[in-house]
Amino acid sequence: MKLLAFDTASEWCSAALWIDGAVSFRAVHAGQKHSELLAPMLGELLAEAGLSYRRLDGLAFGSGPGSFTGLRIACGVAQGLALGADLPVLGVSTLEALAEEGWAASSASAPLAEAGEVLACLDARMHEVYVALYRREGSGWHLLFGPVVCAPQAAPRPQSVNCIGAGPGFSAYPLLGEGVARIAADAIPHARAIVRLAAPRFSAGMFGPPETAEPLYVRDKVALKVCER
Repeated sequence: MKLLAFDTASEWCSAALWIDGAVSFRAVHAGQKHSELLAPMLGELLAEAGLSYRRLDGLAFGSGPGSFTGLRIACGVAQGLALGADLPVLGVSTLEALAEEGWAASSASAPLAEAGEVLACLDARMHEVYVALYRREGSGWHLLFGPVVCAPQAAPRPQSVNCIGAGPGFSAYPLLGEGVARIAADAIPHARAIVRLAAPRFSAGMFGPPETAEPLYVRDKVALKVCER
């Protein structure tokens, strides 16, 4: 199986290529330059593997929540590439990818219990966070709460003593770390996590045509009014 994945939901722009379990990837702190950086990044990964888009089995992308502009870029690129190369697409929650990255980072530094939780959190600006609580089940995740956008103090509390906190939301709002055993604040919704999560779903037929690529905004409000500031 050959899958290409990418994410532009945060300040980072990342891409990953899965070939029968082997993963190569790129990531760069993009700021506001995702639209300029993503296509060359994808092209580099394919060129190194000697592949074209038409030789892929599918595309996976970070569907959100996250930056509204970033989500629209990811969905637009997914739809355009999938239409041009006749490929199926699959959206993966950026918070689930964040949980996967946080788990991988923490397990690399110290052994983890098989039954554990990850509280994934992105800074949503406007004094709010995007947050979801996951429980590890085998090699995947079971969603316990969310995803939602809420004030930091309204975020869900861990249900286990070995919960991991993942994402930059913990740097922006330290109070989120209360009751969390370990924190991977530098974790991002990386494309390598997205492609790892997407591979078994593609194998199970959990994908759709290009027009099914849609963003998961969660929030329906982009900015505060003057009176709210």
